Amino acid sequence: MPEFRPRDSFRSPRFAQPATFMRLPHVENVDGLDVAVLGVPFDGGTSYRTGSRFGPREIRAQSSLIRPYHPALDVSPFEVLRVADVGDVDVNPLNIEDTHARVQAVLDEMLELGVIPICVGGDHSISLAILRSVVRRHGPVGMVHFDSHQDMWDEYFGNRYFHGTPFRRAVEENLLDTHRVIQIGIRGPVYSSDDFEFARSHGTKTIRIEQLARDGLASVKKQISAVRDGPVYLSFDIDGVDPAFAPGTGTPEVGGLTSREALELVRALEGLQLVGADVVEVSPPYDHAGITSLLAANLLFEIVSVLAANRLRHKQPQPEA
Repeated sequence: MPEFRPRDSFRSPRFAQPATFMRLPHVENVDGLDVAVLGVPFDGGTSYRTGSRFGPREIRAQSSLIRPYHPALDVSPFEVLRVADVGDVDVNPLNIEDTHARVQAVLDEMLELGVIPICVGGDHSISLAILRSVVRRHGPVGMVHFDSHQDMWDEYFGNRYFHGTPFRRAVEENLLDTHRVIQIGIRGPVYSSDDFEFARSHGTKTIRIEQLARDGLASVKKQISAVRDGPVYLSFDIDGVDPAFAPGTGTPEVGGLTSREALELVRALEGLQLVGADVVEVSPPYDHAGITSLLAANLLFEIVSVLAANRLRHKQPQPEA
């Protein structure tokens, strides 16, 4: 049984050895894990710039820089949780629905064993497949979704599945508890005012970037905490971050979150019943000096650290009334 922690960087330099997430062990058998980091290198659902199929590989490479203790949350996650890099789903680069089926097959087995999946895209179309598996295990979930787009369009060139439709399909398939869905950082031009109607009519909460700038992070954190009554899924599209901090993405929108705000808001999920997560839409061919992949790697570390902090908090004795 491998030791589920990163290689010791005082004995093995961080630029050495095959790249895995944070230099964790690579395993194929997920039995016994608490958390599995799984790559989904698929970008057949993109509508503008491709390249996110290379996201998992580059994010792993950049993650070697991250050290294993989280000062802000006061947790060493790999001393609390058994975490490993379980490699990639062998996607079908020419068929989105077959890719979804392949993702679901891998995740169904993982979730049956009680392992929490953290998936690394790939484009945002993969979130639908992940949610199908998560809901099979947990029932309809709440969702915290960081993005510049709501991804609730109906179709594109007659196709019902692409990276702009996953959450419309998820609502239609009753995967989401819509009154516990919050979308953060939405911004930029759209085709018409009708583009927001589907979300409004189903009771989801939208925090546009203008509202975040006006009301501040404390207000957003309070609204995130409102989804805590039940299992929650996290989806983080890297284009939720301003392209000044994350240029390597397929559909960049100016005026977004800073990298610091992104980290702080993911940290605000501490205390939620997080049952799965994804970080998607990192496109290394459009990146500069790896800064987008580095941010994505740090967001993944934040997610693992939140899960570890939740485990510690759950084990602590509750104060007497």
